[in-house]
Amino acid sequence: MFPISDDNPTRITPYVTYALIAVNIVVFIHELTLAPGQLNQFFQLYAVVPRELTASFNGIPVNQPVPEPLTLVTSQFLHGGFMHIAGNMLFLWIFGNNIEDRLGHLKYLIFYITCGVLAALAQWFFSIQSTIPALGASGAIAGVMGAYILRFPNAQINTLVFLGYFITTVRLPAIFFLGFWFVQQAFSSVASLAVPADIGMKSGGIAYWAHAGGFVFGAILGPILGLFADDSNPG
Repeated sequence: MFPISDDNPTRITPYVTYALIAVNIVVFIHELTLAPGQLNQFFQLYAVVPRELTASFNGIPVNQPVPEPLTLVTSQFLHGGFMHIAGNMLFLWIFGNNIEDRLGHLKYLIFYITCGVLAALAQWFFSIQSTIPALGASGAIAGVMGAYILRFPNAQINTLVFLGYFITTVRLPAIFFLGFWFVQQAFSSVASLAVPADIGMKSGGIAYWAHAGGFVFGAILGPILGLFADDSNPG
């Protein structure tokens, strides 16, 4: 099963969505060049480490060259495995372009980054003393999907379906892919890199809060930034 298009074609070229996908892929390729020890240091530096973020909020130095609050942004461009980045980038490509079209390039970028930050904070709130790096674009993409489902509740997605040697297409409700995405996130560690990281729903259910938080924040921020503005005036 593979979503390939939707009923809401964009009228502007989604440069920001393409740029976000490109940056995520470039960073992941860099991750693949690192030895496990180096990758662990890379995650410790640029992913959200809840205990360090808690210390930073309390004014306690954490002796990191990257300010810990900044990791709320940098962590959004890190991924822990092939399934993790493939699933996230696929859904960003399918759903992000329509939200960028409705918000405009700049507001969409602000929307995307803000959803990711708020989702990471939601996860941090329920694991403030964890030492496991939290990373991934999942929170931001959950925000994109929250805005999409709100703006296009009846959208149908053309989907490739593989039936043995046969390939066909069916039209499925967009909301179906919300559930499918959450399931994919649950198994995103199957092809994970050999470094401990909180990338899915496997660490005590904590990441549920990041995904749920991102979805809710996306549904709230989208209308504030003009998701339902006159279609003739995006952004």
